[in-house]
Amino acid sequence: MNLRALRTFVEVVRQGGFSQAAEVVSLTQSSVSKAVRTLEDELGVPLLSRIGHRSELTDAGEIVYRRALSLLAERRDMIDEIDDLRGLKRGTLRLGLPPVGCGVLFAQMFVTYRERYPNIDIALTEHGSKRLRECLEDGEVELAALLLPVADHFQYQAVRKEPLVVVLPAGHALAKRKWLDFTALADAPFILFEAGFALNGIIMAACERKGVAPRVTARSGQIDFIVDLVTAGLGVAFLPRMLALKHRHPGIVLVPLREPQTDWHISLAWRSHTHLSSAARAWLDLAREVHGGPAATL
Repeated sequence: MNLRALRTFVEVVRQGGFSQAAEVVSLTQSSVSKAVRTLEDELGVPLLSRIGHRSELTDAGEIVYRRALSLLAERRDMIDEIDDLRGLKRGTLRLGLPPVGCGVLFAQMFVTYRERYPNIDIALTEHGSKRLRECLEDGEVELAALLLPVADHFQYQAVRKEPLVVVLPAGHALAKRKWLDFTALADAPFILFEAGFALNGIIMAACERKGVAPRVTARSGQIDFIVDLVTAGLGVAFLPRMLALKHRHPGIVLVPLREPQTDWHISLAWRSHTHLSSAARAWLDLAREVHGGPAATL
């Protein structure tokens, strides 16, 4: 069975269609369709039910998709083990990072890692936490930056723990408070991150514990835009302290959030009971070097 055809089939399922998958695997849409038909002919069963522009897995397709994920992950693990024999002279670091915070935490690490291991390629995947967890489970990435707590089938190395701060427009009625909780913010419109960002879950769970039902007025995946919306007076936002300090300017005020279980605690996670490549272990070692200092303060 052709592993390239299996990967193409997997991407059709992940991306929700043939044209989207074609972009990911760098093939034409007709080539993607042909690869899936070849798999169906070889197995003698349809794998996808085509409904208009959408494709849904058949019962056989569910089995093939699950097995394909396992086979592709095993192939990547095999390549990683072989690369280890070369002692970091060749190989690939398959790393998943979220859009939020990765610049502050990991930009300098990329520079140092490249200087130490110039022949190691870095295959970077950027997604929100939910999609990163899926990529890690599927073996698409070897390490992923995830917020704690992580699932039991992952191991992790803690990287950074930061409290959340409330980002308010300058002149807001609550801007002079020494700290805030969600009871005080119950009537304020919230500006949150897009769906799939784990920070949203932390905020909403804390609100639920306080019996607060927040009104979400906007969402974005870009910190700069979120801060701009706060400056314009659209609502209040919540950021890890180190990121809020980086984006601080006269149009906003930062007030500590005093709520239990709301710390932004990021880690580097990997699948339990699987081989961890030398390239990944080197990245973990470097993370311990770089992030051993104290957190920023307001």
